[in-house]
Amino acid sequence: MVAAGDADKGGVADKLGIAPGQAVQEIGWDEDVDDDVRAAIEERIGSDLLDEDADDVVDVVLLWWRDGDGDLVDDLINATGPLAENGVVWVLTPKTGRPGHVEPSEIAEAVPTAGLSQTSNITVAEDWSGTRLVRPSSAKVKR
Repeated sequence: MVAAGDADKGGVADKLGIAPGQAVQEIGWDEDVDDDVRAAIEERIGSDLLDEDADDVVDVVLLWWRDGDGDLVDDLINATGPLAENGVVWVLTPKTGRPGHVEPSEIAEAVPTAGLSQTSNITVAEDWSGTRLVRPSSAKVKR
């Protein structure tokens, strides 16, 4: 049996810019996360997602974030600790009208305080949107 979302699984990893073999850390997991998104990423990287307590250097951080989850600036700063120099943070938030929806302005205000730059917004899944964040130097300097 092929689920409706199976054909698009690789598309999610592509949208997020995730390549085979990358180290991807997941922060903010809860019962409401999109398991198809997680499965597509794990299939692409060929391993499990690293949890919040992992000490590895990571290429991508997936930060599942909902209204009421705490201080976004603090969590963004914590998310950049293990991030590789050219790494990416994806803030995944519930879409408008979904429980836990976060106003885009809240993310936009937190990003510079955390020392990051916002580069794009995408639809990640039926209920989730993604905001791509990078360190300003990685957006400007190619090594």
